[in-house]
Amino acid sequence: MTSPVRSGFCLRRYVAGALCALLLLSGSSWPKSAPEAKPLTAILLIARDDLPDSNFAASVVLVMNNLGPAPVGVIINRPMPIPVSRLFPDLKRLAKVRDKVYFGGPVDFGSVWFLFRAAAPPEHAIQACDGVYLSADRQLLLQLLGRDNPVDSLRIFVGHAGWAPGQLEAEIARRDWTLKRAEMEAIFSDKSQHPWPSPQAPKRGT
Repeated sequence: MTSPVRSGFCLRRYVAGALCALLLLSGSSWPKSAPEAKPLTAILLIARDDLPDSNFAASVVLVMNNLGPAPVGVIINRPMPIPVSRLFPDLKRLAKVRDKVYFGGPVDFGSVWFLFRAAAPPEHAIQACDGVYLSADRQLLLQLLGRDNPVDSLRIFVGHAGWAPGQLEAEIARRDWTLKRAEMEAIFSDKSQHPWPSPQAPKRGT
């Protein structure tokens, strides 16, 4: 499916050093924010314990229904071994920030999205659920990172999850996912963190 946010990055595989280099070199061509849309219909998907796909094993996915012709989402609990500060080497104030960039999903693995909390609807963002907004606007992200607590209630994602029309419904029907209401507290909870790539993920060819 076509991503609602076009990427300015070109990533073909996961290598920490190469990923950071490409992100930094591509800073002038970040994906633009999604067009104005109706309020999102969002849910949380919780993967079943024995889901065989290592990208989604032990994952919690925030899924939104009107960003494109089929559901689109981001995995909210898969931090990568890359600190936010490495995406912004010119922002010296981030040097001590330990928060990580998150693996949003295997689709368009070069696009940069972010979720954040806000009391009022900001420009260049769309509402994911009450008090939580989604954007891919670089200037808005830089503005958020300029706050006294730059990563407070902010998560940055590389890539996203996507399904073909009817695919997610079929996965839910075979009980690959448990559905839960999308709420601010659940999205920004620090519990159930599962690093990506998972140290327990099956090796290819085995």
